[in-house]
Amino acid sequence: MSEEEEVEVEAEEVAEEAGEAQAEEGARSLTEEEIAMLEQQMRDLKVEDLLTQSVVSILNLTARRIGKEDEIDLDQAQTGIEAVRALLPLLPEEVAKEIREPLSQVQMLYASRSGGEGAPEGPEGEGDAGGEAPGESEQPGPSQPKGEGRPDSGLWTPPGS
Repeated sequence: MSEEEEVEVEAEEVAEEAGEAQAEEGARSLTEEEIAMLEQQMRDLKVEDLLTQSVVSILNLTARRIGKEDEIDLDQAQTGIEAVRALLPLLPEEVAKEIREPLSQVQMLYASRSGGEGAPEGPEGEGDAGGEAPGESEQPGPSQPKGEGRPDSGLWTPPGS
């Protein structure tokens, strides 16, 4: 199991137990043992773990808002993409590297679905792929000049991602 999956499982367990505790709180008080267990889980949980789980959840929901026919909501998708971009610099570098490719894919889906109009803007105000389909342009984008150790995939990704 990868570190990201372990973090996801741990965060889900903490959230689940906290939710169960809140639901049961109205019916009964927590025992000292349950309180101690929740306290230990909160001590073990890192903000980076919660951020990672949140970013993965936002990215998954964003993809649904673009690709699932009965759930399409491009405004929500745009908000999701912007949220992931904003949180990406706060993630541990190893996790951020793993998130960049799925983020690029979601951005391409968004650009395709929206026809390139109203595509979320990058941090420096550039638009997304300008409606180009993957592979249409073999020219590197402004953030990926050739020769910087990256293979030219033909995809443009916004600066900082």
